Amino acid sequence: MADGEEKERQRHDFRCRGTPSANGGGRPVKEHRPRIVIAGTGSGVGKTTITLGLMAALRRRNMTVQGFKAGPDYIDPTYHTAVTGRPSRNLDVWMMPRNRVREIFLRGSEGADLSVVEGVMGLYDGKDPLNDTGSTADIAILLQSPVVLVVDIHSMARSVAAIVMGFQHFNPEVAIRGVIVNKAGSEGHYRLAKAAIEQECGIPVLGWIPRNAELDIPERHLGLIPAVERGELQPLFERLADVIEQGVDLDALISLADEAPALAWPENRLFVSSAASEGRRPVIAVARDAAFHFYYPENLELLTLAGADLRFFSPLAGESVPEEADGLMIGGGFPEEFVTELAQAEDVKVSIRRKIAEGLPTFAECGGYMYLCKAIIDREGREHPMVGVIPAKVTMRDRLAALGYREVRALSDSVLLEKGKKARGHEFHYSALTPEAEDYPHAYACEGRFGTRMEGYVRGNVLAGYVHLHFASRPEMVRRWLSMCREYGKRRERA
Repeated sequence: MADGEEKERQRHDFRCRGTPSANGGGRPVKEHRPRIVIAGTGSGVGKTTITLGLMAALRRRNMTVQGFKAGPDYIDPTYHTAVTGRPSRNLDVWMMPRNRVREIFLRGSEGADLSVVEGVMGLYDGKDPLNDTGSTADIAILLQSPVVLVVDIHSMARSVAAIVMGFQHFNPEVAIRGVIVNKAGSEGHYRLAKAAIEQECGIPVLGWIPRNAELDIPERHLGLIPAVERGELQPLFERLADVIEQGVDLDALISLADEAPALAWPENRLFVSSAASEGRRPVIAVARDAAFHFYYPENLELLTLAGADLRFFSPLAGESVPEEADGLMIGGGFPEEFVTELAQAEDVKVSIRRKIAEGLPTFAECGGYMYLCKAIIDREGREHPMVGVIPAKVTMRDRLAALGYREVRALSDSVLLEKGKKARGHEFHYSALTPEAEDYPHAYACEGRFGTRMEGYVRGNVLAGYVHLHFASRPEMVRRWLSMCREYGKRRERA
């Protein structure tokens, strides 16, 4: 057997080792999952560039790579998914309990040779300036993961060691095990920084990325995602892999990831099948295409584990709501990028209106919320008719209209929440919604950084809003929705 093949076999055997459960059967209590957190000293230092390059370079070695993103962002996970071929996952300790974050990591990393967790902002930036809660550091501690710190060394040499040392001592629980330097002016510049860091900080510099504008990731915005899905960024991913292979010691990075200790599964797992005792499996129609792209993977998995059968359909392709549907979900995305096609797909809009009028339990968020309104007005002021079941119009803006964590409290009963119940999620959009009814039935009291406001729409069997809810923040939402879907299915069968 060749040396490379033997190393891969040993790595796979090491990854699969676990601590048996107390009763000697079932899934091990602990499992070894090679993993690394790519953190930065701040935003814009090159975390995403280096993360994608590492993923692409590891894939060239025929390794199975799993991507994760600290925080609620879904644009970077889309990049991860395109490079690795596996759905990237969000790890967010504000939207869900900490044991659920660990469970999501262990579930998502099953079958992977190595997991790469991309951090958010600076290593210690989180919800509160007075502690590490919600930061990349928080995730790294929770996952007991080695951290590789990315540092922009433009216009620095020895001073970079002081920066790294400060990050090392700020919270000793964070296991910073290596450094990658970015935007080095030359190999000589890199070697100056490397010598200073390794002497003063006692950790290895794993490699460097030269200052090269061609490696910049295009500005991240919603309209870019269809380009990712069409494969238009594949040449960039290949260039990133080339640069990583040339400048970074991948063997050393893999060894660091292998050193991560085994992780314990939570005692009471959320992501287990409960379908056996629930009876009939309701069919949930899920809109999924380039216009309606964003779903937290765990939301769909929780629906399936709770007993639902998912049927995906594409409004962009002219596909109507499946007739067998007992529920309808229209997720986030960018209908504004496809307003002409969506407006012209009249048969799809008619099918949605008809199904909702028949009582189909419906949940829509962000892009789906916009689609269910009367019209979307584009940035040139042109009005495009949408489904029209919600008495409001949506106007696109050039600037970000909302961004941040949200906790919602239901103002009335809905398909997901009883009145007064709370759930958590995230809001991010470039549009503004204008109700065309004085008694517009808002769904939530929505609490964010700047206070509480009314958000969303609820009436009868329809719940919609801008906030992307994470079902793991309140799992009862899944059971409530599927119960209503089953009841609708029984009524439909009797009709």
